[in-house]
Amino acid sequence: MAAVELSGHCDARFKRVREVFAASFESGAELGASLCIYRGGELVVDLWGGFANAAKTVPWRRDTLANVYSTTKGITALCAHQLIERGELDLDAPVARYWPEFAQAGKAELPVRMLLSHRAGLPAVARPLAPGDIFDWKTMTTALAEQKPWWTPGSKHGYHALTFGWLVGELVRRVSGMGIGRYVREHIAAPLGAEFWIGLPEELDARTADLVQGPIVSSGGPNLMEEIAREPEGLLAKAFANPPLFAMSPNSREWRAAELAAANGHTSAYALARIYAALACGGELEGVRLLGRDAIENARIVQSSGQDAVLPLVTRFGLGFMIPPDNEPLGPNPRVFGHGGAGGSLGLADPEARLGFGYVMNCMHTGLWLVDPRPRALLSALYASL
Repeated sequence: MAAVELSGHCDARFKRVREVFAASFESGAELGASLCIYRGGELVVDLWGGFANAAKTVPWRRDTLANVYSTTKGITALCAHQLIERGELDLDAPVARYWPEFAQAGKAELPVRMLLSHRAGLPAVARPLAPGDIFDWKTMTTALAEQKPWWTPGSKHGYHALTFGWLVGELVRRVSGMGIGRYVREHIAAPLGAEFWIGLPEELDARTADLVQGPIVSSGGPNLMEEIAREPEGLLAKAFANPPLFAMSPNSREWRAAELAAANGHTSAYALARIYAALACGGELEGVRLLGRDAIENARIVQSSGQDAVLPLVTRFGLGFMIPPDNEPLGPNPRVFGHGGAGGSLGLADPEARLGFGYVMNCMHTGLWLVDPRPRALLSALYASL
């Protein structure tokens, strides 16, 4: 395959990172993608290339946006941490203090901490939901307020793949008086000059990449879709298919416009890297403060670790952020934190190395992993270059 022309710049120290990024295009693993890295508050890698659509008629540009699925969760968690730091939200207070309706079904004493750490036992709604319900915030938060936990809260952890967004997002709304999309715009994106949308305006569709299904990698056992089909009333199926997530096109106007605080953030690698660069540098970048050092340290204290009760994987979480488990390290520092998304996107902070990392793409790779092999290879090259 012919060499792909990358745009942007890359500090000479990180030549190997550029080579790994280029190789993904040359192998056909990428359609369009962007990569951005800050070190010590300095932009050292800012690269993009390929195409924003399957027909390869629209070039990927520096400001191309893409849906990053669960990478959105890290930004939603950051909103909650700002409220916690300001003393407006108490981690150990009952959720029902802020959201009285949540007290139903034995949840009156369930603490805020358990929502952020995936320990609340609310990864799914049991009663059948209609496909369009996923786009109705009130319908989903009402259903979760009524839902009885699937396990005794705190007894184990399981990935709240979609429900995390409504659970934590509703707390943000109740405490701040703002929907999650507005809160992100006003308190994170606009101050930092880091474009991150939860609820994408229609006028930005023209520079938003279409997601395209790429390879589905089998590890020898049943994949996620096969497991869901095998037990349609099981917890995994309810978590991902009630409402039916996989039936929704992420390229539709309805999907882009909705506020899905766990799954439909639209952003660029540049924006992701700026947000995580601030968190890697004591909470501040270029004079803009997102969070204090103590709050950042609190956010990355491990709350949950081990076999996940929903995913057939080992997972580890701080307060809303993924922390790599021992079997899937992301470089030499076991305390890096951030969040990856279905298909491959990743935002990550390494406070010890003062690194902020953002990777966004539109060719969706699927496999039983927490972090896609493409950003994993980029991180490997990054750490080897330090």
